[in-house]
Amino acid sequence: MSPSSSTFRALRHHNYRLWAGADLISVTGTWMQVLGVNWLILTLTGSATSVGLSLVMQALPTLLLGMWGGALADRLPSRPVVIAAQLAQAALAAVLAMIAATGAQSVLPIYGVALAGGVVNALGGPALGRFGAEVVPPADLPNAMALGSILNSAGRILGMSLAGVLLPFSGDEGLFLINAASFFVVVAAVLAMRREEFHLLTPSERRGGSVREGLRYVLRTPWLLVVLALWFVLGSVGRNYQVTMAAMSAGPLDAGAPGYGLLSTVFAVGTVLGGFLAAARPRLTLRLLLITAFVTGVAQALSGLMPQLWTFAAVLLPIAAGAVALDTTVSARAQLDTPEPMRGRVIAALSIVSAAAGAVGGPLLGWLSDTLGPRAALEIGGVSCVAAALLAAAGLARLSGRTLRQAVRPRPALENA
Repeated sequence: MSPSSSTFRALRHHNYRLWAGADLISVTGTWMQVLGVNWLILTLTGSATSVGLSLVMQALPTLLLGMWGGALADRLPSRPVVIAAQLAQAALAAVLAMIAATGAQSVLPIYGVALAGGVVNALGGPALGRFGAEVVPPADLPNAMALGSILNSAGRILGMSLAGVLLPFSGDEGLFLINAASFFVVVAAVLAMRREEFHLLTPSERRGGSVREGLRYVLRTPWLLVVLALWFVLGSVGRNYQVTMAAMSAGPLDAGAPGYGLLSTVFAVGTVLGGFLAAARPRLTLRLLLITAFVTGVAQALSGLMPQLWTFAAVLLPIAAGAVALDTTVSARAQLDTPEPMRGRVIAALSIVSAAAGAVGGPLLGWLSDTLGPRAALEIGGVSCVAAALLAAAGLARLSGRTLRQAVRPRPALENA
């Protein structure tokens, strides 16, 4: 198999090709709506804090309801849940369009839609993750995830660009209607998939206490706890570059809005490169996770020392690539190393940790940037990520050694022989 065919091997599967194409269109529409919502709230309130509050509204349901969504995903067939979630998101986008078209006077209806969208994501997101694992065989799942990261990055760039061009002509309501239509593309793609080519995961048994069972599994799986703890640190103080890039541009680099735009573009390019690098690898291992976490932590600490915009951008590129490799590796290992009946609840746990990291990390890095300066914030975050990577490596090595000792320990009958 040639390197290029290995990089895109998940595209050999008919169902995944449909899923990837629909995902690109859906992500593009989603980011068009993100820009429209942010602009609408900013127009109504003139407050960036109000924009941030809408993000909290979207993340809060995942923290509260995520494990229930995981339990539903493990119990119910993924396909109908995915379709129902897409239709619900389309309806919410249409409601946003109606709010914008009738001349919104308050942000409360917008917050209500954001909260409802968060509930749909919390309950339907784990099923979406399970379904994404069913359109390819297990051997190609890491590659499919890596290609998904590329599509997400491309959709984000395309969506923000299109929204910026269309907004003066279509208004916010036009962006919301385009996003509503994108969900029907996903539904059509799911319905067009070949049933005989699905790789269905084993569902969990229909019994009570499935949420508690999922929590017990996570808490009693040491390697998963170590990975989740590492991911929380990386996602909080090592991932919120939207905060530190803006602070560096406005402060030490004195680059202003144009510099921030340049850094955002460089970061987006880095995520695409990281997706290609992850897709080209035959396996995504915990060793790769630890090495990447260590290297990106060092790079983040060094980025705080960069004296000029171009040197900061140069260090930012591998950091962005590493961030995608980290996300893809964590998702791949958490899914492939988890029993199929528990898959949805583990996906939910990842979503909860990610939402918590974003909620903690953004304000924390902002406070560090305001009090100690953005350079110090980057250095503290980078050193924290390096320390977390080393502690995780030590923890996983200890767990691996304990497992090996248990495997070679003689049975009692042999000891007494």
